[in-house]
Amino acid sequence: MNEQMAHTILKAEQLSIGYKTKKEETIIASNINFELEKGQLIGLVGANGIGKSTLLRTLIKVQPALSGSITLNDKVLKTTTNLELAKRLSIVLTEHLTSKNLSVIELVALGRHPYTNWIGSLTEADTTIINESLQLVNISELKDKKCYELSDGQLQKVMIARALAQDTDLIILDEPTTHLDMYHKAYILKLLQKLTQETGKTILFSSHEIDLAIQLCNTMIVMRDNEVVCDQPCNLISNGVFNSLFPKDLIVFDNKTGSFRVTK
Repeated sequence: MNEQMAHTILKAEQLSIGYKTKKEETIIASNINFELEKGQLIGLVGANGIGKSTLLRTLIKVQPALSGSITLNDKVLKTTTNLELAKRLSIVLTEHLTSKNLSVIELVALGRHPYTNWIGSLTEADTTIINESLQLVNISELKDKKCYELSDGQLQKVMIARALAQDTDLIILDEPTTHLDMYHKAYILKLLQKLTQETGKTILFSSHEIDLAIQLCNTMIVMRDNEVVCDQPCNLISNGVFNSLFPKDLIVFDNKTGSFRVTK
């Protein structure tokens, strides 16, 4: 499980994303090409409204691609059944949890749903995986607490533990640091980095925390008005990709420090 191999988990080829009605087609982004490898932490970044959520929804099969192909673990996403997908891909979304009356361990146990029998009973192996997932995110002491008793940071760790309990090769998170203060933003992203190293899972997350993503990610997907670029952070910096991410009237990217700064 800890051994990392140069194996492609998720691949997009000539992907075009957007919305389609009977009358028209709205393209958000096109010509998207990338290969995400096993055991990597990948940050998806870009300005507000650029299409990050649309891309994630397309990658998790909630929204159909306009054209192109997506391959998940060597299988075409379009032909993957929902049950197969649940065993290959786990998701952590930004929506507020509706079932906060569940205990932490009950919520994490929901990650085993794709593997349980028709009455949903847990085996000894399921219980072991659930407890290991709690340990990986350092929340074992919270397992009997109700979710409504938790802080936003604690609840986000519970949701990550649930995704780990699902035991998929790929975990996708949509804005996992929303509603968190600066310390907990860094904590969650550092935790995701640690999990890729300890479990060999591939973790893709969208974020506005670009400076942190540059420091922590193996690979980044950068969405700009005219293109989507995927590369290592150091290459993205040297190629000036971040320089045109935002209008320069207020904020600019400093190639020397690898971070954004407010213009004087």
